[in-house]
Amino acid sequence: MLTSNILSLTIFFPLVGVCALLAVKKDNIAPIKWIGCGTSLLTFFISLALYFGFDPNINEFQFREKAIWIEQLNISYFVGIDGMSLLLIVLTTFLTPLALLGTWDSITHRLKEYMIMMLILEVGMVGVFAALDLFLFYVFWEAMLIPMYFIIGIWGGQERIYAAVKFFLFTLFGSLLMLVAILVLGYYASTMPGGAFTTDLLALYQVGPRLALSIQTWMFLAFALSFAIKVPLFPLHTWLPDAHVQAPTAGSVILAGVLLKMGTYGLIRFCLPLFPDASFKFTPLLSVLAVIGIIYGALVAMVQTDIKKLVAYSSVSHLGFVVLGTFAMTEEGIQGAIIQMVNHGLSTGALFLLVGMIYDRTHTRMISDFGGLAKVMPVYATFFMMITLSSIGLPGLNGFVGEFLVLLGSFKSKFLASYWYAIFAATGVIFAAVYMLWMYQRVMLGPVRPDGLYGGHKVNDLTRREIAVLVPIVLFVVWIGVYPNTFLSKTAPVAKQLVQSMESARQGGQMRVADVPQP
Repeated sequence: MLTSNILSLTIFFPLVGVCALLAVKKDNIAPIKWIGCGTSLLTFFISLALYFGFDPNINEFQFREKAIWIEQLNISYFVGIDGMSLLLIVLTTFLTPLALLGTWDSITHRLKEYMIMMLILEVGMVGVFAALDLFLFYVFWEAMLIPMYFIIGIWGGQERIYAAVKFFLFTLFGSLLMLVAILVLGYYASTMPGGAFTTDLLALYQVGPRLALSIQTWMFLAFALSFAIKVPLFPLHTWLPDAHVQAPTAGSVILAGVLLKMGTYGLIRFCLPLFPDASFKFTPLLSVLAVIGIIYGALVAMVQTDIKKLVAYSSVSHLGFVVLGTFAMTEEGIQGAIIQMVNHGLSTGALFLLVGMIYDRTHTRMISDFGGLAKVMPVYATFFMMITLSSIGLPGLNGFVGEFLVLLGSFKSKFLASYWYAIFAATGVIFAAVYMLWMYQRVMLGPVRPDGLYGGHKVNDLTRREIAVLVPIVLFVVWIGVYPNTFLSKTAPVAKQLVQSMESARQGGQMRVADVPQP
């Protein structure tokens, strides 16, 4: 039973930890920490069964589980994964225990509730990437908002309430439009010959492309707006810096590493295959906004005085590459977008961990308060440099692989039909080197502060626990950079199938039955 339900076990196993935490008194700090971190770590090990059991040669969703949920509306508990959702689920289960271990001593206020919220959040995140029923997807999508709202609002910085409410309202507004579109799409399924109302994604893959362009347009906009807010795509990004800066370190790691990927995941999983004609119509606009986001995010990051806010704006820039690769609609572009989601989760998640580690020691994130830190904390400076180079996209590290594939896919895209998208996007790589290396130079290099204190505190180098948190991330940074085929081979069928479907739709035909996985 465990083997046949391994995906559901991965989704809901964190709730075992939640139940265990409810039985622990709130002043038993050590058991609370061990239960929270141990549960998330066991969830990661369970998810490895998905990775090693996944067969990239099978061009369909695997580990599928389906059970009737709301029979009258033909809504099911339907989950399954392909190569893209596999990598994002493993990324989620990988980052969650590292985020908790990396902030082992940071949270002292209401620790029990904090651990419960983090574990519930993990359930929602994994569920989003596994859902193959649109109503189920929406339930997981909304369920994820609640714990993140409390994580920011209770354990965040001084302006945490403002940031939490802004995050919640932005995301809720978009998701309500998506819910309407889901219901309308299900209704149109019932108008097809022999059809019935359904929210089964695999069935809707054959309904959406048959709709008139005007209908596709409105539903594409409803889905795309929700996902663009989550990415966030310029100019819908204004909630992100506030949420990142005010969130506790673990919240920032999960927000950057996983939650933002739900937007780009949604564009690939839903918008393109469900509404291909509308996708072609809006490709120029969304690609231009992606390029603007790449350049704008980099330029704004360049002038930040707060390290955490600099990293937050770098996310706007990096995720612009993912959106550009998505709408290039080439195999290289889609592959680059997917692997860049993973790369950004690793690199930016590690940057937020590193910023949190120095903030715990100095209680400041202002760049002007540092200088010469490499002489005081050489191990910390080494890890920081490795992750900085990864974020820049140095060849041999993970960032280069994703950005190169996106630029290559954009350059040769028949859908974009212009080299200028790739040319302007490439400037973002240059700007990233400028703001990241300049930040590193001001924080790490130069003379040590005269009094030897940073933020009025004496600092020590990384502990063994902190090193143990960062080493796995660095290993994957190098692994993906040196031999990306380990992961690209998992997502190649997804990219190939999607591109074939889009090209078929572009030529004026409907999506062939063979182009989509069948229930």
